[in-house]
Amino acid sequence: MIENDKIQMPVDVVITWVDGEDEQHIKTMAPYISGDASSCKKFRTRFDQVDEIKFTVDSILKFAPFIRNIFIVTDNQIPAFLTSEKTKDKYANVSIVDHKEIFTGYEDFLPTFNCRPIETQLYKIPNLAEHFIYFNDDMFLIKPVKLTDFFINNVPVLRGKWLLFEEDRLVKKAKNLIKGSKKERKAGHKLAQQKGAKLAGFKKYYKFHHTPFPFRKSTFENYFSKNRNHELENVKHRFRTNKQFTPQSLINHIEIKNKTCVLKDDYQLIYIQSYKKPLLYYKMLLNKAQSNSNTLFICLQSLDQCSKNKLKYFENWSEKILKS
Repeated sequence: MIENDKIQMPVDVVITWVDGEDEQHIKTMAPYISGDASSCKKFRTRFDQVDEIKFTVDSILKFAPFIRNIFIVTDNQIPAFLTSEKTKDKYANVSIVDHKEIFTGYEDFLPTFNCRPIETQLYKIPNLAEHFIYFNDDMFLIKPVKLTDFFINNVPVLRGKWLLFEEDRLVKKAKNLIKGSKKERKAGHKLAQQKGAKLAGFKKYYKFHHTPFPFRKSTFENYFSKNRNHELENVKHRFRTNKQFTPQSLINHIEIKNKTCVLKDDYQLIYIQSYKKPLLYYKMLLNKAQSNSNTLFICLQSLDQCSKNKLKYFENWSEKILKS
């Protein structure tokens, strides 16, 4: 297969972001949970942020110069770093997309505090390129990347590993037999991935990780134009439920089914989701990521949950990466 690294085609980046500490955001959420703004605290780790979004954007600008536009999808919010006159030229190709712009036909389900409806509607961003890469605001590039790290011959490069559905695993079957009943599964990431694979007609699933996701807009459009009921079911829930699928999994499995993708079983990722270990451990992990030429991505999930000294180290490390 010939790689198309030198072929020019527009590629955009989409990032979803929310500032959970914003007073207006807290007030907006409160009526949908208990009517008490203080009840929002239990959702904080999903919504709080420590300016990771700036590192995400800066890492894309530095390491992926082929990107045309960066769209930040949010609910009537603007990251502070975009409001400075001093840096407006640097971020000239970064723009804000409000939820209202992409929930055409589904306005009744706004506001939403659930990433799955938002991700389901990303393909409706005005002027979005056919080829786009989706980042969460805790995903970062740490080395130069090429177009062919995401698209080869105009089709997406999908990073993942084939796994059995949870209910087909022998250990799970044994537990169900012993317990005699099945508990309702939580609305977790794994279940949502498996639901996406099942919708596409698979008997097992291609498990993706917290890496940037390359997509083709037309794949979303073609599927949801024929399956409005699936789109509606995913969009209508303001908070996560186990009835939902993750659209990343659905779209990836459609590409696999149609043989319009390249599969890669190497995530090229360092993933950190807990900050309970000693600082030395994270120093070693980040140094390893930096020295390994194959590691392109890092995901620092729930970074707001780590201690001040660890957070300071992560911030200094990221600044060093961007200046290197």
